[in-house]
This record gives sequence, C-alpha cells and structure tokens, in this order.
Amino acid sequence: MVVKETVKGLTECLETIDKYKGNDSLFVLFCGDKDASGNSWCPDCVDAEPFVTSGLASAPDDGVFIYCSVGDRAFWKDQQNGFRTHDKLKLSAVPTLLKYGTSKRLVEEDCKKSDLVKMLFEDED
Repeated sequence: MVVKETVKGLTECLETIDKYKGNDSLFVLFCGDKDASGNSWCPDCVDAEPFVTSGLASAPDDGVFIYCSVGDRAFWKDQQNGFRTHDKLKLSAVPTLLKYGTSKRLVEEDCKKSDLVKMLFEDED
C-alpha cells in the first residue's frame, strides 16, 4: 500500500523526504497552496490532481507519495524561493510531479496526461 503524506513548505517537504530516504519509489507532487474550501490558486494544479490521483494506483506497493504545497502565488512567483533554487528540486513550474532522486519529472500540462503519469509511477530504474 502506497504511503501518502501531505506537507506544506520546503522545510516540511525535505524533512518528509529524508524520513523515507532509501525508498526507491518516492514521488512528490508540488502544487500551489489550497484555500479554506480546498481549491488551489493554481488552475493547472486543480486540473492535474485527478490524473495524478488516478495514476497513483500504478505506483509500487512500497511507494511513498508526498503532496507538497509550495505556498501562495506571490511566494511561488519569487524566482529565489527555495523550491526553485534547491539543488535537488529546481522547480520551474507547478504542478510538478517527480520521482525523487531521479531525473524523471512531469511539469504542468504533462501532469494531465494519464499515460505519462502512469508511466512515471510504474517505471523502474
């Protein structure tokens, strides 16, 4: 059964990644923060979420899936924010779905392509 974690911010994200260090099936979805009604400020993130959730069924049973909120729109737009500058993340857009520790990632529109999402979750190194 895939372990699912929801985190907010870079520090919490990195601590959670560290908690699962050594797991070869560690996936992270980065999206804009959600408001009180559960809607992200990022329309692409809202559109991508059902595709990623559906694709998660293809992940290995020992996999870990982290949903990470990157902050509000103003924070995200700052080109110097930690998500953009961190040497192992270097995010350029949200949503971004990645297999941590590899170069495998889907960005923006690709997160809404069922076949690509499924392939990222299924793919063995």
